[in-house]
Amino acid sequence: MPQVKHYGVFEFNDDVTPDEIENCFAEMHAMVGKIPGLLDMLHGPYDSAEGMNDGFTHGFIMTFDSPKSRDAYLPHPVHEQVKEVVVPCLKRAIVFDFNIG
Repeated sequence: MPQVKHYGVFEFNDDVTPDEIENCFAEMHAMVGKIPGLLDMLHGPYDSAEGMNDGFTHGFIMTFDSPKSRDAYLPHPVHEQVKEVVVPCLKRAIVFDFNIG
């Protein structure tokens, strides 16, 4: 069964502080080990001279062990709690998934 890469980019609201941004990602990282099949999560700020970020400032990548685990993550109560912290901080977000393997 293929793994799933779940990645996204965020543009935060103008009044969101760097500490609030780090808290958003800490909350997201904390889902690893709490949501079955969520294997890892990486994040970071945009860092390229290419300038193709269209205002998005941060990105993340999660790896799920299967499409089934990703599907179970979407309505999972822990994910819903994290969304309550993260979503109010966002001006825009794009999330995209693809299978590997």
